[in-house]
Amino acid sequence: MKSFQELELFEPLEKRLAELEYTTPTPIQAQTIPAAIEGKDILGCAQTGTGKTAAFALPILDFLGHEAPRAASGRPLALVLAPTRELAIQIGQSFHTYGKHVRFRQTLVYGGVGQNEQVRSLNKGAHVLIATPGRLIDLMEQGHVRLSDIEILVLDEADRMLDMGFMPAIKKIIAKLPQDRQSLFFSATLPPKIRELADQLLFNPFQVNVTPKTKSVEQIDQSVRMMDRCEKVDQLVKVLRGDDVLRSIVFTRTKHGANALTRKLEKQGITATAIHGNKSQAARQRALSAFRDNRISVLVATDVAARGIDIDDVTHVVNFDMPMEPESYVHRVGRTGRAGANGIAISFCTVDERDKLREIEKLIDQPLRIQNPGAKLNDTASKPAKSSNFGGRNGSRNNGSSSANGNRRPKKRFGKGGWNKRRATAKA
Repeated sequence: MKSFQELELFEPLEKRLAELEYTTPTPIQAQTIPAAIEGKDILGCAQTGTGKTAAFALPILDFLGHEAPRAASGRPLALVLAPTRELAIQIGQSFHTYGKHVRFRQTLVYGGVGQNEQVRSLNKGAHVLIATPGRLIDLMEQGHVRLSDIEILVLDEADRMLDMGFMPAIKKIIAKLPQDRQSLFFSATLPPKIRELADQLLFNPFQVNVTPKTKSVEQIDQSVRMMDRCEKVDQLVKVLRGDDVLRSIVFTRTKHGANALTRKLEKQGITATAIHGNKSQAARQRALSAFRDNRISVLVATDVAARGIDIDDVTHVVNFDMPMEPESYVHRVGRTGRAGANGIAISFCTVDERDKLREIEKLIDQPLRIQNPGAKLNDTASKPAKSSNFGGRNGSRNNGSSSANGNRRPKKRFGKGGWNKRRATAKA
């Protein structure tokens, strides 16, 4: 595997990576960065925690460093779309960290807060625009954002954006972009609908898959406890009071359930806070900061919030409610066992959630160990789980619109030879 020095990035970037003691790229970085620098479209399958933010941030910063004259206008040249406010903020922090010695400006655009500060930042000029789709559409319609100069588009956590119903907004945004652009597309999973979207947005993409679903959670000790619903709170309290439990994330199915469970844990003397879509941006950031600083030991979260939680040293993940979709299980338990560390994931499963358990085991291609196989459950007290119909949210395939590929070709950086030609000229 090449070192970062062998990638021959823009010199100020190399200096910064050395300061951060980054020597060897992760697999997603090693495979993505050279192809991205050559101007190729990218279809990457990688989960949070694998280093994928640097996989697209470093090529973008390298491009801006070599394109200083064009970047001088201050118009957005790179657009990064993310599904949640938390993830957008973390991406912005990564750009700030990696780009310390690169002259560039960035603007973050997301909902849940007033727009005035974001508009002022846009008016000052931004080379990198990091946005959630909803707020970006709002500012586009108000005339505050022009995307006609975008050269690089990044879609991060594409499968989550699909789950959250952002597809119409994404198509509307892409329709305003130049067809002659480079697109980098990242998703934690690649189900058929995601591949269909990639077919619309990408031209002959370079494909990278570093998270096979059978291995994405293999370093995590995973188990299931069968129980009646009325037992869940008491069982959770016992788990959280274990000697080996330092920092935990507990997942519930609904926002209301997250709030209610947090109150019950606090009554038991366990410091906890909830994070979900109904919380204000300030409240969500306070919750994450308190969790990161160990001022609280338990974070109670919903699936929508899960993708924005990027915190090391989470020892335990507990699925208080089994996820509605098996892919969400992988995202949930992936909050522990990060950066090669070990982690523990425990799922509480009732009779009416057994079908969800079977779907998860099929997805990860392994059975989950049942801690209490002889548990007696009250089948008659269980009610059938309500079905979840997301039909109509994903949109239909775009045929012939300006957001489709058409005959677009990938952007060539500085002619034949890509950015390396510019480097060779500069070093001559």
